[in-house]
Amino acid sequence: MRLSLKSLVNSFIVLLLLFGLTLAYAVKIEFHDFANKEQEHLYLQLIAELRCVKCQNQNLAESNAELAKDMRDKAYAMIIKGGTREDVIKYMTDRYGDFVLYNPPLKSKTWLLWFGPAVLLIFSLFYLLRRIRHQQQEVSAKEAMSDEQRDKMREILKQSQNNPTDKP
Repeated sequence: MRLSLKSLVNSFIVLLLLFGLTLAYAVKIEFHDFANKEQEHLYLQLIAELRCVKCQNQNLAESNAELAKDMRDKAYAMIIKGGTREDVIKYMTDRYGDFVLYNPPLKSKTWLLWFGPAVLLIFSLFYLLRRIRHQQQEVSAKEAMSDEQRDKMREILKQSQNNPTDKP
């Protein structure tokens, strides 16, 4: 099997395009130097716990957004300067609100977030039970009407048997 120059060039172009696409989706890896293992562990724990406010459903470790990178850099800088877990969380919540936390604290602003799903579930169950009862009442009402109609038919039949009419 002989390959022509044109097919070789086309294959080379396809390979270059595929290689270019893989580079476009390559993950950016960040390297940080820490004074000790505790700081590194704290940093990794925080970026896994804090939510990217741009991506909304990714933590800072998973997100490739520029805002997430800025938030990771700020957390790193605070930890290197001796900041504690509470310092970093307080800074992030002061700046970005409770949304940055996957488990926001229970307070008046977050009541709906904490109790909303339970209230919605209770109302949905209540509505479902009322709907089922209503359908059962409709079915029994239809059955009752059919019983009444049967009784009327029996009366009509009895009357017709008691009063026969002769037709020519």
